Amino acid sequence: MNLDNNTLQLLQLLKERFEIIGESPLLYEAIEKARKVATTDISVLINGETGTGKEVFASIIHQLSNRKKSPFVSVNCAAIPETLLEAELFGHEKGAFTNAIEQRVGFFESANNGTIFLDEIGEMPISIQSKLLRILEDGSYSRLGSSSINKVNVRVVAATNRNLEYEADRGNFRRDLLYRLNNIRIELPSLRDRIEDIPLLVEHFTEKACAKLKIPFQSVDEDVITLLQQFPWTGNIRELRNVVETTVLLERKGHLTKKQLLEHLPTTLKDYIDHPQSSFAIVKVNAPPVAPVSPDLGLIYQTLLQLTNEVNEMKLALKTVIQLITIPQHQSTQSFVEDEEVFKATKVENVEKDPEEYSLEDMEKNMIKATLQRFSGNRRLVANHLGISERTLYRKLQLYNIT
Repeated sequence: MNLDNNTLQLLQLLKERFEIIGESPLLYEAIEKARKVATTDISVLINGETGTGKEVFASIIHQLSNRKKSPFVSVNCAAIPETLLEAELFGHEKGAFTNAIEQRVGFFESANNGTIFLDEIGEMPISIQSKLLRILEDGSYSRLGSSSINKVNVRVVAATNRNLEYEADRGNFRRDLLYRLNNIRIELPSLRDRIEDIPLLVEHFTEKACAKLKIPFQSVDEDVITLLQQFPWTGNIRELRNVVETTVLLERKGHLTKKQLLEHLPTTLKDYIDHPQSSFAIVKVNAPPVAPVSPDLGLIYQTLLQLTNEVNEMKLALKTVIQLITIPQHQSTQSFVEDEEVFKATKVENVEKDPEEYSLEDMEKNMIKATLQRFSGNRRLVANHLGISERTLYRKLQLYNIT
């Protein structure tokens, strides 16, 4: 996105006002889109992984809108039990359900003439989505336990870390609701996609933590930045902030060093230092689920895991695997390999062993080895193909001593 000097200056002011740290072009693109859409009443969908600042951007949209003097109501749809979510959103009448001892105003009514921020919209039960669609259509709704129609004038900003198109394909999210929410979509970059901002963020968080503790801020060592830029940051900015604040809090020093940081890193990040290729499964929110290259090994592996106690079916699955990986080279292998090298790579040890002699451990070990060979050792692809996490795969590799 090419921005002129006036626009850049305006975005810089917005960054200062809302304490947004960073110089990434992706960040500027998101701020500019939020600024442009703020003055309208159109619904907005904010996509981003956990910890990328979705609520901050929802607040920006509200504060820059004509509704800024009216309420801004934030609702975490994932934090409210399904049985209570409808009543919390739309209100309820006295006696509508057990313990409903008085009438209650819902979040939408509380946000009238303002903005409601529906965080984790992908977690909303499909049974409630129809009522949300109705409000988006004409502002009408009914309290739980009432047949009366009420009206509100509310702008909806929704956020999710899920792929709603995929959820709609699976029947977990109404497609017509997705269309209404998806008028404008703002994509928030993960911290992995803006590692050039880590030095600024670390210094900012360190300085703020020192101020809270009334410790003079001094500096952040360069090797601290080098180390932090190596992590995947699945929790994004929130995770980085927690790591820095925890270190400063426990050390009580204004000079942040690598030694201090390593002392207080959470276990997940310490594991990543030792096993950078196999400790984390990173799935981008807007990427569709990874489809298997072919269904044979992945589906059979999952079948083996699910049918642990059904020996006959496990033997049948194993025979299928053996047929797939032992086709003579003079026969066609096009159905599951693209060339001879890939075909050779799918062979596993002891395939001539009679299926009756295999244990579950043998089958699992050989399946993992075959899939590793198929994907040239890429553990992320292997884990996705087998339907397990990379951490689970790593434990299996250690268990079976597979290198």
